Amino acid sequence: MLEVRDIHKWYGAFHAVRGVGFRASRGEVVGLLGPNGAGKTTTIRMITGVFPPSQGTILIDGVSVLDQPEESRRRIGYLPESAPLYPEMSVLGYLNYRARLFDIPGRDRADALERALTIGSLQDVRRKRIGTLSKGFRQRVGLAAAALHHPGLLVLDEPANGLDPTQIKHMRETVRELARDSCVLLSSHILSEVELTCDRVVIIASGRVLADGTPAELRRAHASDASMLIEITESEATAAIISIRSTPGVSEVDSLKTDNGCRTLRVRLRPEHAAPRDTALAVARSLHGVGVVPRSLTSEDPSLERVFHALLETQASGSAA
Repeated sequence: MLEVRDIHKWYGAFHAVRGVGFRASRGEVVGLLGPNGAGKTTTIRMITGVFPPSQGTILIDGVSVLDQPEESRRRIGYLPESAPLYPEMSVLGYLNYRARLFDIPGRDRADALERALTIGSLQDVRRKRIGTLSKGFRQRVGLAAAALHHPGLLVLDEPANGLDPTQIKHMRETVRELARDSCVLLSSHILSEVELTCDRVVIIASGRVLADGTPAELRRAHASDASMLIEITESEATAAIISIRSTPGVSEVDSLKTDNGCRTLRVRLRPEHAAPRDTALAVARSLHGVGVVPRSLTSEDPSLERVFHALLETQASGSAA
């Protein structure tokens, strides 16, 4: 559905995007991640036809964004970080206006509007002015408008920005539903949400792709250090931390939280020392040696956030070298 081939963007002498390339298929939610200044917003704007790449090719369902801009835009739904809404218009009036812009025929318009209202769960506010709605509802209106013409590619730039946890959950469910019929490209700073929502993740920094794969693949490839969570009583914390830190195979111990007289510790294991299971057993024996009996001891998979920071640190050290 979406094919990005070796795209570059120069702003004068500044090389903002340097050979970014990836693919995304219908039915997939692909997350585009990167720190501020990484080039992801520029990449999104080239994909959506806001401005052309200086070099390279972008195809939307086989249609070139550069050679056939109008045809490619018909296949794209775009929700920028600040949704382009008219606060004085009603929800239904705005969606009807967008339907006319997309040349949705009159005979199909009623069904398209009803579908858009359903996508955003906007039926109860369809007659309200957009300016009176909460931030969460305005985001829903923007998403409904972007998906109104049933695009093959739906591009969402920070769709959960400013939303509360309940609204973020609703947005996630809506995105997953839309991905049944479309390819969704999603940019977000909320890494935990990307991990829950996206099938694949493309991480870029300094205008280049650092990694491309499923969250599980990225965890295995770029955050192989294992860790475990240990819950102990608060009174045992000092002895436990000293004992764990002296255990071969342990790289560090972090104290996470205290709740109802219990402390949770995160124990990071050195991947090069031994099998994580062997090190975990050594930790348990070490605790037993100082009379500490954990309330729980569980393994922890590395998060996408750890992958993200590991990649950035590797990229920064490589640049410095």
